[in-house]
Amino acid sequence: MRQNSGGIVEWVIPMAFVGTMSWLIWHLPAFMLDWIPYTSESLRGQVEAIYLRADVTPNMAGIFGGHIDFLDMAALILSPVLAFFGARSVQPAAMEYDGASTVDRIALFIGRVTMMMIAVMTIVMLYEVFMRYILERPTEWANEMTLWFASFVFLTSGFYAMQQRCHIRIFLIYDMVPRWLQRVFDTFSCLLIVIFAFALVYGSYKQVFVNKLYKWELYGSAFNPPIPATLQPMVLIMISLVAIQAVLNLIADWNKEPEIHTDEPDQEEIEMLKRAVGQD
Repeated sequence: MRQNSGGIVEWVIPMAFVGTMSWLIWHLPAFMLDWIPYTSESLRGQVEAIYLRADVTPNMAGIFGGHIDFLDMAALILSPVLAFFGARSVQPAAMEYDGASTVDRIALFIGRVTMMMIAVMTIVMLYEVFMRYILERPTEWANEMTLWFASFVFLTSGFYAMQQRCHIRIFLIYDMVPRWLQRVFDTFSCLLIVIFAFALVYGSYKQVFVNKLYKWELYGSAFNPPIPATLQPMVLIMISLVAIQAVLNLIADWNKEPEIHTDEPDQEEIEMLKRAVGQD
């Protein structure tokens, strides 16, 4: 039986994950400077200067004399721990598709994380409105921070949408053919997704990880966050997860009966809507 969702743990863990990952991403140069050898001292000095200007805890001593401090290491350890327990504890809502694989659980957890990021974006925008129009002291960071979070929301929601089968599909011809041909269509669509993901990762990983992440490229604004250095690797990571999820969807849906897609809600959808609003 499907358990009820919405428990406090199911929302606290994603918010904590957003916090630890935000800290980890912001202080990622510390790990690169301590663990990744740089090809030139000038490039290393450039990344180090960027990191020292942005370090939230500049007075905290680094572990073993390096740039990584205790809070950085704590964020590194807590992030996968929170992701593990978050994926284990998340429960599908009444209108959500309940997958059985580990990747399905990860996608559900990422969906909750995406919701938390939207909440953070809203708080940042409200704070900027208050500072700009009430106190007349606009910030230099709110606009870029909102843009940064919105970009992550866009990428992570694509992975969640693939797991939920709620991406845009055209069923005009699909519903007219027999089930064996529908499987052919599904296989061909999945193959296109996998080929696109492979081509994107293979063709741009060097540009992304060497020229953007390795050099810690900044946005160029007054706040100057590392949007290019973080978002472009995230694109490759999420498109890879989308491709894996597409293959898992194909396997999970292979033996399902054909669905009839109409504009009218069927009885199952009506029951799901009733459960979503708390009606029997």
